[in-house]
Amino acid sequence: MGRRTEWAVAPDGGRPRARTCAHAAELPADPPTPAPAPEEGCTDCRARGWSWVRLRRCLTCGYVGCCDSSRGRHAYAHHTATGHPLVVSLAPDEDWAWCFPDEVFLVRVPRPPDPS
Repeated sequence: MGRRTEWAVAPDGGRPRARTCAHAAELPADPPTPAPAPEEGCTDCRARGWSWVRLRRCLTCGYVGCCDSSRGRHAYAHHTATGHPLVVSLAPDEDWAWCFPDEVFLVRVPRPPDPS
């Protein structure tokens, strides 16, 4: 079994460090086996003939949309339409989450071992 982790707000783009995330408890404690990005990529972009930069997965329903650096910004559009708060990056070189309502970047940090 992998080392247990917890999520912490991390500095991002000059945002204040004292921010919190009201939804962090919804994030998985252990790193899951990485789910590959869907081969079709951002289906909303593909339907329009657009390309995308990176993909994000909604932790509420599993919807996969493109990031804010992409033309369609479909992950954000999904949040706006549904209110689902959290996404994780599907890029193989990234392991982080974003909370749309609280506008915070979250990273995994090791949890101290339980005293036994």
